[in-house]
Order: sequence, then C-alpha cells, then structure tokens
Amino acid sequence: MSNTDATPQGQALLDAVGTAFARLRRRTMQAPVDPPAGPKDLKRNLVLNIVDEAAEAATEMTVGGIAEHLLVDPSVASRMVSDCISHGYLVRAASQQDGRRTVLHLTEEGTALLQHFRRQQRQAFEYITRDWPEQERLEFARLLLKYADSTARLPAPGAVGEAPPPVPDSR
Repeated sequence: MSNTDATPQGQALLDAVGTAFARLRRRTMQAPVDPPAGPKDLKRNLVLNIVDEAAEAATEMTVGGIAEHLLVDPSVASRMVSDCISHGYLVRAASQQDGRRTVLHLTEEGTALLQHFRRQQRQAFEYITRDWPEQERLEFARLLLKYADSTARLPAPGAVGEAPPPVPDSR
C-alpha cells in the first residue's frame, strides 16, 4: 500500500510516525534500567554498534565512516571514537586492505559494553511494554526487527545512488 492509498485515518497515522520516533529517542532513555544509562552511553552505543555491524559485514570502519554513518562532522566523530579508545572499548589498527588507513576494532571490553547496552535496551523494552498483552509485545518486536532489517536496503552513507521516491503530498 502506497502513501496515496491510505485512508485519511491511515494518513494521520503515517504522519505521526516522525513525532513518534522523536519521542522514542528522548523517552526511552528515561526507562529504569539497571544500572541507569548515562549521557555518554548513547554516544558510545552508537559508535560501538557501527563498528560491530561493519565487522559482521566483513568491512572495515574508520573514524570518517563513523562520521558518515552518524551524519556528524569528522571532528565530532573523532572525539566520540577517542572516548571509546581511552576507555578501552575500541582499538585502532592498520587496514588489511590499505595499510595507510587506520581502522577500528572492538576490544573484549567493547564487546562486553555492547552486550550490556543490549541488555539495558531489552530491559527498557520490557518495562515500556509491561502492560501489553504478550502477543502484542512479540508482534511489535517482530515488526520492529523487520523494520530495522529493511534499513539494510537504504543507500550507504555518502553513497551516490538512486534518489528516494518522492513522498506524495498527503493533502
């Protein structure tokens, strides 16, 4: 079903998605998890996940790649990466593809912290959906994973490719 096929009620629902994502980003951090998430945790989680996903895809990740993925200035990405390195979560290494490049790898401590963040995210999910029927919780989890998996079809950061299809005016 395309955006133009949706009923007025469906259009309103689709229009509310952007606001819902903004609330999710802000409010999920408020869920009581043990131990509580700190301000640096979100940044570290983002960086470690990007490095982990690159490793799973058998690709190399650089500070510039982090900047592209997060849509931030390279100096911002460099500070984020430096924080992770200084705390022992990442190490720099020579690229196996081009020895002039420096790439990032998770350390054992970085992998453990990533697992810790994932446990906290599950705790937050379970807390937020604690009053939902079990079937709805599992269906939402399934659809959320399907949505996340569908992002793999998006163009890579910085890639020049097809323009996304225009979004029809919902008026």
